[in-house]
Amino acid sequence: MGSSSGFLQIKGLKKSYDGIDALRGIDLTLQRGEFLSLFGPNGAGKTTLIRIIATLLKPGSGSVSVMDFDIEEHPEDFRAQLGVISHQSFLYDDLSARENLEFYAALYRVDDPEAKSRELLKLVGLHDRGDSKVSGFSRGMQQRLSIARALINDPSLLLLDEPYTGLDERASILLSGHLRQLHSRQRTIVMVTHDLKRGLESATKVGILSKGRLVYFKDRSEVDIDEFEHIYLRYLQGAQDV
Repeated sequence: MGSSSGFLQIKGLKKSYDGIDALRGIDLTLQRGEFLSLFGPNGAGKTTLIRIIATLLKPGSGSVSVMDFDIEEHPEDFRAQLGVISHQSFLYDDLSARENLEFYAALYRVDDPEAKSRELLKLVGLHDRGDSKVSGFSRGMQQRLSIARALINDPSLLLLDEPYTGLDERASILLSGHLRQLHSRQRTIVMVTHDLKRGLESATKVGILSKGRLVYFKDRSEVDIDEFEHIYLRYLQGAQDV
């Protein structure tokens, strides 16, 4: 795949579990620096799609290419450019915030892990809690530290799976602010969310996944919010076609 085809390119992606189709042929292209918010009912295949892009699952058929290489052929090269943020923090409760970041920095062989950890703690507003154990952090603080963890390797692609789950309004506002900041630095972002307000305010592309198919995909600038909410509601109610 050449870079002219897109930064992230998904072709004919299918995945089944015990004969049940989770993904039924996904075709999707994102350019570098785009931010896709992907919505859909429970069971639509959103998390399966994210897990395949993250190389945590193998597709049944089809391909995913990022930055000129197929992720199945070069998974290690790809993971070095990837950050993942979800409702799971992937943090170690018994370690301090700083120790968590330094652990992941060592894992990715980051130059000067201590300096990188200090930089990221400051970025997410936790520089004064660097020596505090994660077990004492609120849900919002853990999510902010998760952002720092996901950025430790300076990734080109960020995957977010329901990152607003369990956050209060203040923490949600802070997360949205961090995502806007990351997007402004030309990172490509794919976010799965049920939060229409947060998803629409952040995105440059908007999609709906239903029954394993990408049934809606538009530039955010072309989306009428009232119309989109109506379409999305119909899919939530199980519409076969809209």
